[in-house]
Amino acid sequence: MTETAAVLGGLKVAQIGPGLAAAVCGRLFADMGAAVDCLAARTDTPLARHLNAGKPQAGDTPDAAALAALASHDLIVCEGGPRALKAQGLDPTALRAAAPKAVLVLLSPYGQTGPDADKPATDLTLFCASGIARVLTGQVDDLSEAPIRPVGAQSAFIGGLAAACAGMHAVLLEGPATVDVSIQEALATLSMTELTKAGLGGGGWSRRRLSDGNGATVCILPARDGYAAISPREDHQWTAWLAAMGSPDWGTEARFATKPDRVANWDALHALMSDWSRRHTKQAIADLAQAAHVPSFPLCEPGEHLTDPQLAHRNSFQTRTDSDIAVRTIANPFALETPAESPPLALPRTGTLPLSGVRVLDFSWVIAGPTATRYLAAMGAEVIKVEAPGRGDPGRASELHTALGQAKQSIILNLKQNEARKIARRLARNSDILIENFATGVMDRLGLGAAQLQAENPDLVYISASGMGRTGPGAKAVAYGTLLQCFTGFAGLNRHPETPPRVGMAWLDPMCGLKLAFIAAAALRHRSRHGGGARVDFSMIEAMLWTMAEPLIAAQTGAPPQPRGNASEAYAPHGVYRCRGEDDWLGVAVTDDEAWRALCGLVEALGPLRDLTPSARRESGDAIDRHLAAWCAPQAAAEAGDRLTAAGIAAAPVATTLDLVQSPHLAARGFWEGHDRGALPGLPWRASFGRAVGEAPAHGAETHAVLRAVLGLSDAEIAALRAGGALG
Repeated sequence: MTETAAVLGGLKVAQIGPGLAAAVCGRLFADMGAAVDCLAARTDTPLARHLNAGKPQAGDTPDAAALAALASHDLIVCEGGPRALKAQGLDPTALRAAAPKAVLVLLSPYGQTGPDADKPATDLTLFCASGIARVLTGQVDDLSEAPIRPVGAQSAFIGGLAAACAGMHAVLLEGPATVDVSIQEALATLSMTELTKAGLGGGGWSRRRLSDGNGATVCILPARDGYAAISPREDHQWTAWLAAMGSPDWGTEARFATKPDRVANWDALHALMSDWSRRHTKQAIADLAQAAHVPSFPLCEPGEHLTDPQLAHRNSFQTRTDSDIAVRTIANPFALETPAESPPLALPRTGTLPLSGVRVLDFSWVIAGPTATRYLAAMGAEVIKVEAPGRGDPGRASELHTALGQAKQSIILNLKQNEARKIARRLARNSDILIENFATGVMDRLGLGAAQLQAENPDLVYISASGMGRTGPGAKAVAYGTLLQCFTGFAGLNRHPETPPRVGMAWLDPMCGLKLAFIAAAALRHRSRHGGGARVDFSMIEAMLWTMAEPLIAAQTGAPPQPRGNASEAYAPHGVYRCRGEDDWLGVAVTDDEAWRALCGLVEALGPLRDLTPSARRESGDAIDRHLAAWCAPQAAAEAGDRLTAAGIAAAPVATTLDLVQSPHLAARGFWEGHDRGALPGLPWRASFGRAVGEAPAHGAETHAVLRAVLGLSDAEIAALRAGGALG
């Protein structure tokens, strides 16, 4: 059996430059067993040291010898905009000359092409430019509350994961390829529903809270010792939650009878639940809810997870030494098992895309799994989406399926019937990958568990995604991605210090989609070299904590991390400033003395302060912020942003989804794909080998065609199955 950390054994990766996104990409490859060599990597912060630990340093500058050494690598990931790369001799032409057969992954804030390609950027301004700063914490009651970036250099993590996902698929081509990853686009695609809605002509998302602000679906309640998050979104869950609270008298009131009623009367309902919750601890609330099969978790600080029994059971942590301090971080989110070596199984190459000829049986639903299979379909896989009769995937109730269902086929199987389960098993025997995200135990009870299906198809890559993983004391906890964001500490840290925590957008699910697509490709590569399939037990909480390395490390090496809003320890000034419109904001980050002097030249009131050092700027931060805010206030954010970026200062308006639809830069990069109702967001990368496109399927539209083509069933046999109810 192959250990998870050796799945990519034999793969040689070169990581070039000081960028943290490239370091994240290299970290994921290294965690999966690839040999990663670094050139000019950073080690000046705890996060940088963690990301680059265990990677041999090939030097500090890309000299001739360093470039010559690239020829032996399979994949090269290099971070920087086109102008910066060219200045260092690392432009695509130079890299391709040095490594004619390698996969080149070029990572940059805005991509290698387009009018914004060389625009200065930071973590903060990328969250503004992508629109995620606007939606990160959900709707607000007061529009004077500034949008914020999330904790822990998350633009680097999302950009690095997109690079790793695209790069891993490109490696499967076993030849030269070039991938251009835009961090702005990688971030923007996290908000897929709203992005798609805007692309198809729908209205933009309002940051001002309307009615419940989605609280009737998932909300945070105050507890005696902090907060707990609950999600009694279905009627049966609401009934169970009322019972867990002791069946309060108000629970029978007509104003709370249905979900629309609860939405309409949300403020009163939340106040009543809060009166109850304040008498209990956060863990007691979560335990009561989970016992009633209502999804709930306490809001924790990252450091609390260091003693989590679930993570201890799964051996989730690894220990590294950072400046003589032993620091524990998540090893990787993939509990992966492979059989003993058997004859290699070459990829069934039927086209020019990385997954051409690969068949994926997709039992996943909502966001995380469908996002992963969206990437697999775009990379050429034949994705057969298995849906239940009735409404099918809940994503069909919104624009989500229109985007994530692209280039897939949909079949209906009523898995409550034995004949349908037989069809599913036969499809699995003829597939390369199966991905599912049902509750723990469901697939086994259906006779579709990994052991059962791999006994019939030993070459099957079987991927299960769940909140806590399939093993351990927490394996059966009812979990949604937004609740896990609360549990890990992500939601609690992503706020201004004076603001109570909010659940925020569904961040974790689309992020997990990138990781799931990555491991699918990695497992196929392992199969092509060593034979046999793989069993992947993917834990969303481990995936979240893997990307929260910075606050997790901080919890072990100093004071526990606290909410800081847009404050920065590295840069000053650094914030999001209100501009002329009602909800018009501009993110600004001054990264060095040159940018500071340029800012002082634009903002007259700052002129006398032009000689302040970075530390002095931080000490005078309140006064500087007041002057900068006064300068921004009478201007439109786009106008002020243009003036700042022209002076070499990292700045970006906080984009709306409509701004992204109308962006000349994204249009120039071909980010938007034509659709009969408007446009759909594409992938967060451009690749030399292209991508597959196609309409999202209607519910069950390909049932007949798939059963004929894949299983060879006759029309009469299919008709009999349909008549018997197996096909819905």
